[in-house]
Amino acid sequence: YLPDRGIRLPEHFDWRQQILCPTTRQIRDQGSCGSCWAFAAVGAISDRICIQSEGKVNAEISAEDLLSCCVPNCSDGCSGGFAAVAWDYWKEQGLVTGGEYGSNIGCRPYSIPPCEHHVNGSRPACSGEATVPRCRRHCETGYTRSYCKDKYYGATSYSVSANETQIQLEIYRHGPVDGSLSMYTDILLYKTGVYHHVTGEMLGGHSVKMLGWGVEDGTPYWLIANSWNTDWGDNGFFKILRGSNECGIESEIIAGQPSFPHTPLSKQP
Repeated sequence: YLPDRGIRLPEHFDWRQQILCPTTRQIRDQGSCGSCWAFAAVGAISDRICIQSEGKVNAEISAEDLLSCCVPNCSDGCSGGFAAVAWDYWKEQGLVTGGEYGSNIGCRPYSIPPCEHHVNGSRPACSGEATVPRCRRHCETGYTRSYCKDKYYGATSYSVSANETQIQLEIYRHGPVDGSLSMYTDILLYKTGVYHHVTGEMLGGHSVKMLGWGVEDGTPYWLIANSWNTDWGDNGFFKILRGSNECGIESEIIAGQPSFPHTPLSKQP
């Protein structure tokens, strides 16, 4: 598909500057659970609901709901998962709201406590694999809406071609996207600058939210939100080399469009 000829992509773009959508600036914490796949998906979905409603709908979509209920199709839970299947689940089954651990925000807040990911800080160090929460199809006591009425649905879900301009267009026109990369030990100590892999062994795959791009000291980068709380990296964010599929970051981009009103397409009149 050809790029939109009417769109001139800026040199720098950052969805965090969309003041009407606070989730674009949010860094969550997956805790001691390999649930990055769920956090990358619900982070981008939350942003897209707000952006495409022009700030009228602010919903913090629940990582807990996706992590615990999209099994076994999406994943084995805390040992990794499949981004594309997660977005399909949003389209077909819907996802409720839910804030961070202990927040009491939304229908199903996250129940796995935060921890320090490869850095020293005020929280305990992340340990082994947490237990996957149970799929509870009801909201927390005191929440005003029922589980079914709290659901937000996707209208579409799709992969974006591994092309720098196509990814930029998707982010620019519709909001942040879900990306995956191969993690090496040299990213664990990241603080500032544009990361590219130099040394160290591969640790495995990791899913993240991609929300913009820019150029720093002549080096093009993608702007990424991680799910290791704000003590890691640059207040939870990092920049990675753009345009050369660094660590596979451009090869597995997933996105989708929200459904307004929030009902599955099959149930709309």
